[in-house]
Amino acid sequence: MEKILVIHERDNVAVALSSLQDGETLPGGLCLRQAVAPGHKLALRDIAAGEPVIKYGHPIGSVLRLIKAGEHVHSHNLRTGLAGPLEYRYNPVSCLELAVEPAVGFPAYRRKGGKVGIRNEVWIINTVGCCNKISERLASLAAGRYRERRIDRVIQFSHPYGCSQLGEDHANTQKILAGLVRHPNAGGVLVLGLGCENNHLEQFRAVVGEKNPERVRWLNAQDVEDEVEAGLMLLDELVAYAETFRRETVPASELVVGLKCGGSDAFSGITANPLVGLFTDRLLAQGGTALLTEVPEMFGAETILMERCGSRELFEQTAALVNGFKDYYARHGQAIYENPSPGNKEGGITTLEEKSLGCILKGGSSPVRGVLAYGDAVGPEQKGLILLEGPGNDMVAVTALAAAGAHLVLFTTGRGTPLGGPVPTVKISSNSELAARKKHWIDFDAGRLFSGTPLPGLEEEFFQFVLEAAAGQRRTRNEEHNYREIGIFKAGVIL
Repeated sequence: MEKILVIHERDNVAVALSSLQDGETLPGGLCLRQAVAPGHKLALRDIAAGEPVIKYGHPIGSVLRLIKAGEHVHSHNLRTGLAGPLEYRYNPVSCLELAVEPAVGFPAYRRKGGKVGIRNEVWIINTVGCCNKISERLASLAAGRYRERRIDRVIQFSHPYGCSQLGEDHANTQKILAGLVRHPNAGGVLVLGLGCENNHLEQFRAVVGEKNPERVRWLNAQDVEDEVEAGLMLLDELVAYAETFRRETVPASELVVGLKCGGSDAFSGITANPLVGLFTDRLLAQGGTALLTEVPEMFGAETILMERCGSRELFEQTAALVNGFKDYYARHGQAIYENPSPGNKEGGITTLEEKSLGCILKGGSSPVRGVLAYGDAVGPEQKGLILLEGPGNDMVAVTALAAAGAHLVLFTTGRGTPLGGPVPTVKISSNSELAARKKHWIDFDAGRLFSGTPLPGLEEEFFQFVLEAAAGQRRTRNEEHNYREIGIFKAGVIL
């Protein structure tokens, strides 16, 4: 196994693939001046103070003092070059044409109205956090009540919102919850309200706009004597309706995939994220859709995405997306570069630019075809790579992807997380040690690229893996353990 990796020919740093010792001589005669942990960077040559450090072929920050060849490069001698909002110039570049491949299909559920779902679940969506325990009890009772029925599961999603919120926060809560109500992975939905909340059922109905009374039922807990008994009666009807659906073969062009990373390490941008990027390009070549979010983790790499915008309008929307998040930080008196996280840094990621350059690799090399605001859903005609407004926070971002219409989420990680969203959340490890240690968290090991598995073979295996997950032929780890959570973005005042 090689000891170091130089990712791009322009790079002036390399990544340690294993623990390196002080004084160790590497191939090419480079002598280490100090120990370097796996995933961390070392200088390939002397780098002067103020000079940029180059990784992935792009600057990831500037040097605080002279760094000698063979020296460890990290937070003690490298700083971000990021600042506030910028004026961007539209400088489009031609994207490589995606290879034309024979159309593939997979079995899924065709809902009334034409939408496709990859699971046949019944969901309980609360309008307000006051109903969390009611919905938890209903879901618990449903586990035994419907065990032998032809549905996947009854799922409830707790959250603390739906009341005492104002303005944009209140609207965001409604948009996210409405997106979940409309999600085609749910064959039936029980909307559970309390009766006195801001997000009361009558108002929320208008936001949801669902026209199929067989699929969505509504219950105000204050209006009935026994809300659990009333809820179970409605769930009986919803389960019976969901059972009328059967899987049928649909083209891969119907698949909408969310892209997310969390608990990243320095190998995420070398193995897992590029592997997902290859999948993304292949799905888009089939006519499918991929949603890329985590806007703050585009900072420092945003111009690469802007260059891939096919029109000036898309470029301006992308610039507004990025600068809007920078303004959000500024309004709260926070620096935009309060990232990477402590875990990221321990894994070898030093600056936000470095994290972002690895992060956007999940989007592959295809053109940007659209930009969505937080809480908005992808339309039936929106295909290709779509940028979605959302933060880096794992739970909030995964929920936004689901509410936007993602059937499943491809989630890369270098340090691991048990988190699962409303939809199947495929965990892809950047290193094999994590995959071996956390088998109950990880679905796919991209770290095998370091142990000699050829990239073409791993790419094909991963593509088939995702199609099998979409087809219900395999369950993701979060589904096996029923790790299903939601998070909703909050920026304002709570009464």
